[in-house]
Amino acid sequence: MLPLMEASPVTAEILDTLPNATDPFALSLNENPFPPLPAVRSALIRSIDVANRYPEFLPERLRRLIAGHIGICDEQVVLGAGASGVVMQVLHAVTRPGDRIVLSEPTFDGYPIFARMARLTSVTVPLDKRGHHDLEAMAEAAAGASVVVLCRPHNPTGTVEPVADVERFLRRVPDDTVVLLDEAYIEFVALQHRIDGPALIRHFPNVVVVRTFSKAYGLAGLRIGYGFASQELATMLWGMQLPFGMGITSLAAVATSYDAEDQLRQRILRITGERDYLSRRLRAMGVYTTDGHANFVYLPAIGRPWREVFGDTGLRARCYPDGAARITVASRASTQAVLAAVAKSPG
Repeated sequence: MLPLMEASPVTAEILDTLPNATDPFALSLNENPFPPLPAVRSALIRSIDVANRYPEFLPERLRRLIAGHIGICDEQVVLGAGASGVVMQVLHAVTRPGDRIVLSEPTFDGYPIFARMARLTSVTVPLDKRGHHDLEAMAEAAAGASVVVLCRPHNPTGTVEPVADVERFLRRVPDDTVVLLDEAYIEFVALQHRIDGPALIRHFPNVVVVRTFSKAYGLAGLRIGYGFASQELATMLWGMQLPFGMGITSLAAVATSYDAEDQLRQRILRITGERDYLSRRLRAMGVYTTDGHANFVYLPAIGRPWREVFGDTGLRARCYPDGAARITVASRASTQAVLAAVAKSPG
């Protein structure tokens, strides 16, 4: 047996500074507060043992697995390095430099970056006072745009638009404008508020539904995202699929995650229950929060600068230039720390 090599100082430092999987103060990135499920962890360890081998040239098996789980044809699925990778594939496939992309304001931090990378012109539409999309204004802005982004639940406010309103919006969007329906947090949404994705893309062949294994599934570090669309649109997007682009751990992680969905559902219930508890306690303290449906709570900039409230507490919340804040839901210890910080602040 070969002796274990002693880590160099650089390597030791890197290993020592890996993130803490259960850090109760890490509340800025909407990560899952739980480490991978035991079966998923075992599958990952097994797959790491063959890291000297390439994954599939194109991820056909992973595509087939996800398509079967959703209930659509294999050819309707595309894959990427997280939802971000899928979004960039869409932009590269359907836009040219100078084209317009319609975004809400605020939105997920990545979208303005993606737009710059694709050399697109961003057209922003402010959310309403309750943190919801102004779908009428977005439909008007979609005229002449190549892409429109609709996040549901929205990031950072956590709101969802009624299904009927979304369908009415989609009917107003031109057929040659691609709609990115970002459902990164869909697993946290109650069933009665979810859209039937396969039915939606049958009725609206210009829609790409984008999802991820980073949030509810707790695999953010593995970067596994996917999208699905009409077969014609998905075929165009598959043409941008990067060879060897999905790591060899991806297929094993997704397969075992699907097998363990009962356990996963219990984790989701814990997170959504904690979200509702935190929101109720904040409202009882006179703090307004939006009607959130994801794994975070959004505090609009009303009356107090949230950056100052959380600044010296050790809590790492996502604070925005306008004074708003987004707080990832984690453990009860995390919730108590948030509530204690708010209670100590003036106002």
